[in-house]
Amino acid sequence: MDILLTNDDGIHAVGLRCLYRSLTQAGHNVCVVAPLTEQSAVGHSVTIFSPVRVKEIKEDGFRGLGLSGTPVDCVKWAVSHYLSSRPDLIISGINNGANVGVDVIYSGTVSAATEGALVGLSALAVSVDNFSPQDLTDQAEWVSRFVAKFSWTSLPERCVLNLNFPAIDLDECAGLKVCPQTDVAYKDFYDHRQDPRGRSYFWLGGEIPMHKVQENTDRYLLSKGYITLTPLRFDLTNWELLKELEKWSINEG
Repeated sequence: MDILLTNDDGIHAVGLRCLYRSLTQAGHNVCVVAPLTEQSAVGHSVTIFSPVRVKEIKEDGFRGLGLSGTPVDCVKWAVSHYLSSRPDLIISGINNGANVGVDVIYSGTVSAATEGALVGLSALAVSVDNFSPQDLTDQAEWVSRFVAKFSWTSLPERCVLNLNFPAIDLDECAGLKVCPQTDVAYKDFYDHRQDPRGRSYFWLGGEIPMHKVQENTDRYLLSKGYITLTPLRFDLTNWELLKELEKWSINEG
């Protein structure tokens, strides 16, 4: 397969490097276009007020292109300008930190995959529930096997498969669960600190209240040691309310 590989942790991230190695060893033609620097939580942002620059990275059997932009910039530039033909699949990851529930709104990883899906590509976002992984070779090889077995042509248009690994060794995982997102939002807080010159600054933190998380959703199952797979779509229309609004419009007329 021809695969476009990207992420939001940057082109030097361990998850991307492990995926590149596993996918190329499996015989896939992998083109890496990823941010030069970490772009976590930038969502679906694009660069429009400054130029995007490109740097070729060659090291230790790895070859890729780093962009001075966002994950979505990487996909847009690769698909609309750089690649001579459309890839069979876009993979974004492996991201440091899970992308479950409302994370998919903020996530640069999921947004990169979404951009691919929006232009008609099969798309997979991959994350691990660990913010500082040292080696993701086993997870990358699992993804490579999944890519080979899955029927990508059977996916509906504009669909992203969102895959998350728990923060345990792969041989300790409880298995794969196909599941919906949790709808529980983060409980945010700001840590008020002072810099060395005595000036205040604030650092955002937050967590999903686990007592509110529904069973058999992605966050719940991931915490129980399952690999989770959630199909995502990005039609944000509230169809039920739309029908009600149409009735209101008729009544007002």
